[in-house]
Amino acid sequence: MATAAQPTRDDFAAMLEASLGTAQSFEGRVVTGRVTAIENDMAVIDVGLKSEGRVALREFAAPGQKAEISVGDEVEVYVDRVENANGEAMLSRDRARREAAWDKLEKQYEAGERVEGVIFGRVKGGFTVDLSGAVAFLPGSQVDIRPVRDVGPLMNMPQPFQILKMDRKRGNIVVSRRSILEESRAEQRSGLIQSLTEGQVIEGVVKNITDYGAFVDLGGIDGLLHVTDMSYKRVGHPSEILNIGDTVRVQIVRINRETQRISLGMKQLETDPWAGAGAKYPVDGKFSGRVTNITEYGAFVELEPGVEGLVHVSEMSWVKKNVHPGKIVSTSQEVDVVILEVDEDKRRISLGLKQAQRNPWEGFADAHPVGSIVEGEVKNATEFGLFVGLEGDVDGMVHMSDIAWGMSGEQALALHRKGESVRAVVKEIDVERERISLSIKDVDSAGSGAGAAAAGGAAAAGGDVRKGAVVTCTVMAVIDGGLEVTIGDDGGSGFIKRSDLSRDRDEQRPERYQVGQKVDAMVTGFDKGRKPTLSIKAMQIAEEKQAVAQYGSSDSGASLGDILGAALNKAREGN
Repeated sequence: MATAAQPTRDDFAAMLEASLGTAQSFEGRVVTGRVTAIENDMAVIDVGLKSEGRVALREFAAPGQKAEISVGDEVEVYVDRVENANGEAMLSRDRARREAAWDKLEKQYEAGERVEGVIFGRVKGGFTVDLSGAVAFLPGSQVDIRPVRDVGPLMNMPQPFQILKMDRKRGNIVVSRRSILEESRAEQRSGLIQSLTEGQVIEGVVKNITDYGAFVDLGGIDGLLHVTDMSYKRVGHPSEILNIGDTVRVQIVRINRETQRISLGMKQLETDPWAGAGAKYPVDGKFSGRVTNITEYGAFVELEPGVEGLVHVSEMSWVKKNVHPGKIVSTSQEVDVVILEVDEDKRRISLGLKQAQRNPWEGFADAHPVGSIVEGEVKNATEFGLFVGLEGDVDGMVHMSDIAWGMSGEQALALHRKGESVRAVVKEIDVERERISLSIKDVDSAGSGAGAAAAGGAAAAGGDVRKGAVVTCTVMAVIDGGLEVTIGDDGGSGFIKRSDLSRDRDEQRPERYQVGQKVDAMVTGFDKGRKPTLSIKAMQIAEEKQAVAQYGSSDSGASLGDILGAALNKAREGN
């Protein structure tokens, strides 16, 4: 019988090399092993190598949970090294789970599927998520649709995520919880919006308040309640009538199913105060209201809650022109107004504030008819006349030609200054155009008939020094510019300018007069020192006008010499 051949040294070498080659092939792979023992929080696992390996029990537990493993269980582990310095196999349950998880996650990422994970830690800028062994990063902005202050209730709780980005080489995975919520919300919104109809009345909760309105949660979808749809009355800010958390009853005004936007209204559930406004507020009717808003072009007055009218700046005051409305009325002030126009379709009412008061021009006309004498203060002097403040805050105008007799308009304007009190005759009143014409030069004629006396050439007494009067003067000094004179015995001093010495230009020479000579002249005004200004020229013109009026006319054929001769003869006969 033949005996078996003994293995040679070469055979042992080949067997050892084969054994080592088989062991080396285990490295970097996930293999199945069996738990042979549990010692000091470590699981001893046999994976078929010449030595067993040890894995910490915590690697067998899900985040936040306790490990459930016992002797005899088969588990998948990752072989990092076949043998370490202690002769043991280096195994990892985490690495095995991670490798298996990456294979599965890559397939789900390519298919766009959701993945399940658990938020188990907080890092800078976000949180860490366990995806069945693979660790992913959840940015803070992707936790929820709105910022979340406390993430505690979401920790260690399995929930769906969407993979936004993954890189296996770098071991990076970025996930989002927000995209899942937005998708669910979009589905919910789509279903809810299909169930709503325009005109439907529904209850909601005020979710947010802005300057332009409030967002109302209708049970999964938000609607905008604009400030103009909250009430028929003026609302300055939504917070005046709403608070966050309030339950409100609203009507769906408009639905845009494409953009999923819903417009809501509260005032639509109230009775429209504009209904029948034309009948409630007839034109020319007088009503009381409250000023709610003031602008540059007028003021808004609330006649009743929800019904406002505009008082244009031109309808605010009879006498105050070109002033800001805020200088006439104030917010919350109660005022009387008159209805000027009502447009119920456009929801507009034009109001008049000044119409609720009597027209001051009408009042002035009743109290001061044409021909009466009034007194007022010079408010302004223009190149064509004076404006005089009169009773009732109305102004009258004295044209430059109506200021004084016998002098140019420019000279007459220089006789008066702003703030000076003057008397004048009412010449004309135009109530519709709000104009009053006055005459200062006609005051003496209207009051005492002094003009007739002047026309007759009779000199007034020395003490009767008033505008338009003819006085007898004594020449005190002859100078190049005119004559310094005294008026009567106690009338004070006066001055006759060279240009006022005669109507005839050739006779306007001061050297024709001598000191002590008596001359007659007309008082044409007073200078700033109340010193009378005199004019022989003005007196001659007044006498001529009077003579023409009494003894001739433009079509009588009489010459000026004939007229003046007749006047002189009559004067002699009277003497």
